[in-house]
Amino acid sequence: MNSNAVMAAGAVCWRKIDGRIHVLVIHRDDRRDVSLPKGKVDPGESFPQTAVREIKEETGLTISLGIPLGATHYTLPNGRPKEVHYWAAHVSNKAIAKSTFRPNNEVAALEWLPIEKARRELHYDVDREVLDIFSSHVDQGVTETFAMILLRHAKAEDPAKFKGADQKRPLIARGREQALDIAPSVAAFGPKKLISSVSVRCAETIAPLSELLGKNVLFVKEISQHAFVDDHPALRALIGKRIRKGKTSVLCSHGPVLPEILREIALATGTSLLTDHTRAALLDTASFSVFHLSAKHPSAGIVAVETHDSLV
Repeated sequence: MNSNAVMAAGAVCWRKIDGRIHVLVIHRDDRRDVSLPKGKVDPGESFPQTAVREIKEETGLTISLGIPLGATHYTLPNGRPKEVHYWAAHVSNKAIAKSTFRPNNEVAALEWLPIEKARRELHYDVDREVLDIFSSHVDQGVTETFAMILLRHAKAEDPAKFKGADQKRPLIARGREQALDIAPSVAAFGPKKLISSVSVRCAETIAPLSELLGKNVLFVKEISQHAFVDDHPALRALIGKRIRKGKTSVLCSHGPVLPEILREIALATGTSLLTDHTRAALLDTASFSVFHLSAKHPSAGIVAVETHDSLV
């Protein structure tokens, strides 16, 4: 990452109108252009946080992120490099009805366009490149997705110094800061189900996310380090149920257990694990990986994976 670069994030927001996929473009009077919604990263923000916040600020829409669409790189008129990270984001009818958008000094108008028309209207090649990536997913039938999010607990007390059962080890001060820091990033993907190991360090890690989303946590021993056994039938049943539900879930667990959870996701979806998949399960404390799956055809396997770290 270039320390001098301007960092930003945005999304290709999409919905179906009369059975046809349309994407959202914004009209900016001050620049006299048509572009994809995006904006600069604020200090202390992750890219997923920025994407969700900027879409809300520019369009009035509350979104959850879907599959990643990569990043664009270009040079601004002042000579500084700019890097913009994008995701797909399905916009529900409910989100449309609750939109708070009003024309303003930055965004004069919003317009939903079929993909090909949007491609013609967009002013910048880099925006068209992102739209082309999204279009390729549409062609493959991978637009509606959900995710299995694997979250490793934050920094806990040293096991060599802690007096008591391992599952009782709490987070240290830095770990508590990490848990607070990572919560908005995980929330950006719109999880519907929160599941945690019964260990204290996992419970304390997922607590800020639970509070932020207003969702209860399901605590299970199957993904706890002290209780985990290879090929545990209950773990397979747990993952199978989450795949069948087709809703984005967070599983907060331990370093040694996460690769086995991934293995069960792979078995449940017919995925041949690649190096990128296995690497994404080897997480640092307070890091998480998002494994994206097709909502209509989860047996098509993992369609995209991304990893995010705590900034603390």
